[in-house]
Amino acid sequence: MPFYTKAVSNSVRRSIFFCLSAMEETVELPSRLAILPFWNKVLLPGAVIRIRCTSPSSVKLVEHELWQKEKKGLIGVLPVKDSEGAAVGSLLSSGIGSDSWEQGRKGEPNATGGFHKQDAKKPRELTHWHSRGVAARALHLSREVEKPSGRVTYIVVLEGLSRFNVQELSARGKYYVANINGLDLSSAGQSEVIIPCKLTNRCSLLEQAEQDPDFISLSRQFKATAMELISLLEQKQKLEGKKRFLLDTIPVYRLADILVASFEISFEEQLSMLDSVNLKVRLSKAIELVDQHIQSIRVAEKITQKVEGQLSKSQREFLLKQQMRAIKEELGDNDDCEDDVAAVERKMQNAGMPPNIWKLAQRELRRLKKMQPQQPGYNSSCVYLELLADLPWRKVSEEPELDLKAAKVSLDRDHYGLLKVKQRIIEYLAVRKLKPDAQGPVLCFVGPPGVGKTSLASSIASALSKKFIRISLGGVKDEADIRGHRRTYIGSMPGRLIDGLKWYCSHGSKNGMDTNDTYLKHFIACQLLPSSATRVLLLQCCRFAISSSAKRVAVRNPVMLLDEIDKTGSDVRGDPASALLEVLDPEQNKTFNDHYLNVPFDLSKVTFVATANRVQPIPPPLLDRMEVIELLGYTPEEKLKIALKHLIPRVLEQHGLSSQFLQIPEGIVKLIIQRYTREAGVRNLERNLAALARAAAVKVAEKDFMVHLGKDNHPKTSLMNTRLVDTAEVEMEVIPLSVDSQGISNSFSSASVMIIDEAMLEKVLGPPRFDEKETADRVATPGIVVGLVWTTFGGDVQFIEATAMAGKGDLHLTGQLGDVIKESAHIALTWVRARAADLNLSTAGDHIGLLEKQDIHIHFPAGAVPKDGPSAGITLVTALVSLFSQRKVRADTAMTGEMTLKGLVLPVGGIKDKVLAANRYGIKRVILPERNSKDLAEVPSAILAGMEMLLVKRIEDVLEHAFEGASPSKPTSKL
Repeated sequence: MPFYTKAVSNSVRRSIFFCLSAMEETVELPSRLAILPFWNKVLLPGAVIRIRCTSPSSVKLVEHELWQKEKKGLIGVLPVKDSEGAAVGSLLSSGIGSDSWEQGRKGEPNATGGFHKQDAKKPRELTHWHSRGVAARALHLSREVEKPSGRVTYIVVLEGLSRFNVQELSARGKYYVANINGLDLSSAGQSEVIIPCKLTNRCSLLEQAEQDPDFISLSRQFKATAMELISLLEQKQKLEGKKRFLLDTIPVYRLADILVASFEISFEEQLSMLDSVNLKVRLSKAIELVDQHIQSIRVAEKITQKVEGQLSKSQREFLLKQQMRAIKEELGDNDDCEDDVAAVERKMQNAGMPPNIWKLAQRELRRLKKMQPQQPGYNSSCVYLELLADLPWRKVSEEPELDLKAAKVSLDRDHYGLLKVKQRIIEYLAVRKLKPDAQGPVLCFVGPPGVGKTSLASSIASALSKKFIRISLGGVKDEADIRGHRRTYIGSMPGRLIDGLKWYCSHGSKNGMDTNDTYLKHFIACQLLPSSATRVLLLQCCRFAISSSAKRVAVRNPVMLLDEIDKTGSDVRGDPASALLEVLDPEQNKTFNDHYLNVPFDLSKVTFVATANRVQPIPPPLLDRMEVIELLGYTPEEKLKIALKHLIPRVLEQHGLSSQFLQIPEGIVKLIIQRYTREAGVRNLERNLAALARAAAVKVAEKDFMVHLGKDNHPKTSLMNTRLVDTAEVEMEVIPLSVDSQGISNSFSSASVMIIDEAMLEKVLGPPRFDEKETADRVATPGIVVGLVWTTFGGDVQFIEATAMAGKGDLHLTGQLGDVIKESAHIALTWVRARAADLNLSTAGDHIGLLEKQDIHIHFPAGAVPKDGPSAGITLVTALVSLFSQRKVRADTAMTGEMTLKGLVLPVGGIKDKVLAANRYGIKRVILPERNSKDLAEVPSAILAGMEMLLVKRIEDVLEHAFEGASPSKPTSKL
């Protein structure tokens, strides 16, 4: 309809004249009115509001009470509260003739026997009817029929007339009717008066109110406040000439309702205004609300003026900059400052983009040229184009012919043991040699920390003569870390994969100098510093800066390591593991689409390698795209070889030492492995060796050594000794770049070599952390058994303790256990109770009495560590049998295996790690499921030669081997 599109100011002016036209009319209220509920909204007398009626109840009410009576009917508008009042109230804007109410489409407020919720399947329940309302008449009615459904809706313009009080509310068909009493104006000094519906005393009450001095004072104050408000509206909405007319024509008690209804206030304030029958209370409330609205208008105007002033300032700066640029062009003085856009365009021309990408980049560049540097999107567009120019669209690493013999030598030199793993890598390289473009599998190295997974990936890159990049995925929960953020977000960035492929020069200086060249100059300058300590510190900083600046590989065919791929998570921001499906699929990564880049990028030339500690957390679809290669823990003999061949030389070099200053005998290394480390890898072993090296470095640095520089007669300087006395002279010398820290250390003259012995070992590392007699001491009483478990750090030993106490036959389990291990405990207890007579634990047929008047408590020590899995089944049975029979389990025996309710022993995983853990603890006998015999082939023969492997099929076989002597069962009890 045409009037739906008129401005709000016209609606305000029109609604005010609606009110003026009704001022002189005296409306007599009937005793009963049909009730239209307003949800969290109040219609005040004199206010005009437009609503859309769509629900069956409201449509029926309008049709019977207004449409059929040709606009002469009256209805009652009654406020209704509900639990969502705040949310709904914020949607229903009040106003005199507010045009926003006429829209009435999906998702907009409408009057529907009240106002409808947007979800028609869940009708709103009336929670509270207000006791007072306003009688209203229709100023305009419009009927609409929706096609093709035939649904009838009404557009109604209502004018509030007078207040009333509800005496009784009842239903009439689909809508409500109420018995009412009109609420007339009270005198200035009286409380509100409820009179009959015939308004016979109206004039006398008004005359009494107008003679009250307090009422007169409030009226003057209200008119002054109202004049101020209308003056502001004149400036904004241009209501010239109406101010004095409105104030002089409309009665003050009507004007209070009209002005308050013309702006937004809360539902509670609307109800308070509706309940203000007393004139003095109404005027006081109106003065307060109008004054608050005036203050809000002034604050809004102040903010608007401030924003407009800032825009004017920006426009002025832009004009001045344009003038300065024109002046410089006329003077020919514009060559000293390189244009950013021109620099980006030159980089784009040299990037070698594919035609489709070049077309998109050109379009973005034209858009950038039209923008001003002050515009918000200028910087983001410039950064985006720089990324397109920095990516290696065509640049690849040269791949010389693979030399498998050299690769084998390199792997053997860098990694001790791991024969199967190195053989698989050689096979992978052989296929790449025969078919360089072959889409080989994605290798995923799985194993505990410190076994060399990351270094193996680096060795693959070295053998392929490709650049290497490592991307850590540990703790990544945002899909944008893989695919990037969309450019619509503030602070958006490309994903880690695209960011890792950028050019080196993206972080260079403006003059085109490589970042490494800059750091190299600083590296040379640092050596000229006089202070030895300052020079060493800055040299280390420069080395770190050079290494950190080389994290981006700048070619499209590097070896990319996805480290800790099992540590990714997922939340509301997405699932990174799902995003990796496209990355690792050779059929999809040819057109990998980063959200920030928004163009396809070919990742098929990238050689992906992944590492993980466990396979279980990796989603099956992602695991299906990788070939899992397990790296199990090292034996003590392997650790010893690794320490002597790799760790000790590396530790000495890192601490500026050599064998002339520190020697760690083989026997001491064995003691460190046995007493200070019990891990699958060698990381803690390296830390302990580093502690010994630091202790030796302190001894060396405290001595006054001098550097002999050889043939040239340069002054001698002490580079290691930074603790100089006040009278000492420090002389400077330039050290050639070819001389490393190892050469400097070798130039020291030493009177003696520090050889680590057992006393020095305990002094530096402290008392031994592990004791070989620990197992025997802990299994000294019945009810304690040694089990073998597998963790992310390799195999380990788990003691299981069981005890009995007075109780009701309950089973208590402690030690932060999972559901599977709890079920294993219940299965073990059930089996022991069922076989109690056969095991000589109770008399025949008295298996129930086994737990009579006593509870069983089973505890897994190290309660802070979560534990779960089925492999503790046979260990739990052995602990219960040991407890009930009061016989001790052999201290040199450990076991692992799942059991069934019928006593069968099922195979478990991690056999090699578990056997190595038993060997580290000095255990000589291991009970394993018979079906795990094939897994013993992975255990080194040296370990198997010093241990006894006992393979079992049933629980009875376990008990036969676990106890000293024989099993507690009877000779004829085998099933």
